Amino acid sequence: MAVTVGASPLGLGSLRRLPATARPLVRPGTVPAGIVHLGLGAFHRAHQAVYTEQAVARAGGDWGIIGVAPRSTEMVTRLVAQDCLFSVTTLSGAGSETQVVGALAGVRHAASDPAAIVALLADPSIRVVTLTVTEKAYQLDPASGRLRPDAEVTADLTTDRDPRTVPGLLVRGLLARAVADAGPLALVSCDNLPSNGTRLHSLVGQALTLLAESTGARNGADGARAERIADWLRANVTYPGTMVDRIVPASTPATLAAAQAALGVTDLAAVAAEPYRQWVIEDRFPGGRPAWERAGAVLTRDAGPWERLKLRALNGVHSATAYLGALAGRDTIADALAIPGLVGVLRRMIAEDVARSFDPPDGVSVVDYGDQVLERFGNPVIRHRTIQVAMDGSQKLPQRVLHTVVDLRAAGHRPRFATLVIAAWMRFVQGYADDGAALPLDDPLAQRIRAALAGAKDTPTGVADALFGLGEVFPAALADDEVVRELVLEWLTALDRHGVEATVAGAA
Repeated sequence: MAVTVGASPLGLGSLRRLPATARPLVRPGTVPAGIVHLGLGAFHRAHQAVYTEQAVARAGGDWGIIGVAPRSTEMVTRLVAQDCLFSVTTLSGAGSETQVVGALAGVRHAASDPAAIVALLADPSIRVVTLTVTEKAYQLDPASGRLRPDAEVTADLTTDRDPRTVPGLLVRGLLARAVADAGPLALVSCDNLPSNGTRLHSLVGQALTLLAESTGARNGADGARAERIADWLRANVTYPGTMVDRIVPASTPATLAAAQAALGVTDLAAVAAEPYRQWVIEDRFPGGRPAWERAGAVLTRDAGPWERLKLRALNGVHSATAYLGALAGRDTIADALAIPGLVGVLRRMIAEDVARSFDPPDGVSVVDYGDQVLERFGNPVIRHRTIQVAMDGSQKLPQRVLHTVVDLRAAGHRPRFATLVIAAWMRFVQGYADDGAALPLDDPLAQRIRAALAGAKDTPTGVADALFGLGEVFPAALADDEVVRELVLEWLTALDRHGVEATVAGAA
């Protein structure tokens, strides 16, 4: 499929040409902004933006979203040209449905004008800031949760330059807001981190401490000013935890062509997604919020059990499928599930490891949830590439799999199938599939991983020893656990000698 050259673009001027059922529920420009969102990727557009538009359409409120792209200008340029309109095509085996979304009140590019983003974060009309910036943008050690600033974050927090990173933007914005006494604010992480609200709170606190130390703010009048700002932030800023869920593969030319066929106009910001969606939100919003529950969101006092359910029974299984599928030469997650025996292995992982590692939300069966997850992963029209899911593994593995292993070991259990995921990652980062084809290593720790492997013996034991030595990924207690090492080495040896298909067939 291809986009028709010369077709009219999506925009305010073309709304009347759209099918009536595809028109936005909210017209851009008619709802004042009350939310800033950092991260203008496909997931936000198919998830939080959809919930927010429906909430405003059903319950009102000045909750338009200003979407901020931290680095790339491409999506900003496309959305500006389309009057901030974009479409979401819901894909299932039964067919597709395309809906234009009008939740965005504006878009900005942070790298081009960081001072404007800081001013936005300090604007009293903005009462909610949401984030989908991926795990690595938080600059938190996946194992300890401690701030691990790179050179850019350090420069943002220790010099007077304009901020270039997400932590830098947040801290500068919060300081400006506190100085102006601009009213309460909720900072809402929608990224796949355990206790994401707590981690975001910790990030801000650690970043503020680093900034204060760098300016000598602990002494004299500066120290008193810093304490007043800290008091203001404690009294006025909350960090609600969330759990977000919807499979949203990267947009392709086929995504854009499908949107054009449904709408009759060209949408260069189109996204596609599965029908299922879920948003669980801790209801702590001192400045108010959209009526997200009117759009189907779950408001709760504690999102923790929901986070663990999703991270372990969905994201962990997703990563397992991605690593094993990529090694076996399968392009998509749905293709990977067709490996004989893999669904059975993943079901055993869910039932024998994940379900025993934590207490789920009241009334929820982890096994039933896992079966639903596998059914969703098998949707053949959601072409979620294994390589895409496998990227940033050093950041994802601790959240999605290692916490399961740690909790199982603390309870005295042998995490047989969860350790298969660790072994599959170790095999994946060596850079070649079972048939010898090259596999990319797209990871913030790519240099560290390559260096560790370069100094290791080319044997399963050598590889495991080298990678378990990455303290940024594996906590010392887990890396030194003889049971975990034994299980990982057993799986890694099987994958190395026999490949994925034979290993899975033998384990099913």
